[in-house]
Amino acid sequence: MAIGRYGNRVVVVNAYLKSEDEDNRRFLADCEKWFGRTVTVLQDERYGADAQQVWEKKRFIVNRSGAPCSKALKREVLAKAYGPGDTVVLGYTADEPHRLDRYIDAHPEDLVWAPLIEAGIGKRQCLERIHEAGILLPRMYRLGYHNANCPGCPKGGEGYWNKIRVDFPERYEAVAVLQDKLGPGSYFFRNRKTKERISLRMLSPTAGRFKDEPAFECGAVCEMPERAAAMGDD
Repeated sequence: MAIGRYGNRVVVVNAYLKSEDEDNRRFLADCEKWFGRTVTVLQDERYGADAQQVWEKKRFIVNRSGAPCSKALKREVLAKAYGPGDTVVLGYTADEPHRLDRYIDAHPEDLVWAPLIEAGIGKRQCLERIHEAGILLPRMYRLGYHNANCPGCPKGGEGYWNKIRVDFPERYEAVAVLQDKLGPGSYFFRNRKTKERISLRMLSPTAGRFKDEPAFECGAVCEMPERAAAMGDD
């Protein structure tokens, strides 16, 4: 839609994340062929484009405001791709106008266009259009996740993390090790009875119901789902 409006003036930009599932790179290449544009891939150098390194160096994984990785690996990187007078085209769908509002509040100086919201196109329609184009969805979708975020996102609920435990055991263990190192302030959940924070090591394999958990996103403005925001900070 952006190419249809602006033609050759469009620059398609992607922030490479080492923490993402590797199949996202295959999906990017397929999309390049589909819309006939080379994607400009930018990469953070300070943290090696790795969310785990961001958490280690900043010594926290998530708090009330969200996770530090989105800002360090996406927002700060992508901000270098445009300047004054450029229009920032965002892929927020008709299901998520609240995300557009948050972006505008956080970046009042940007000229923003969200074509999917303007056209009333929701996420399901987007996924169907990708399928119609003959493009295989990223592996994270095929595994049943709501998006293609990095496996092991701290904004996920108990059910999400137990699914990660099964699908990406090495990632689960890596974050558990970091929590061991950083201590209780890095724990995502609380014991429902005692209200004490619990680490991934303490999480029961049967806790949570992934299919009932709300979807969460990772974008230029990192926000916490209600579950995590409600857990509070000590």
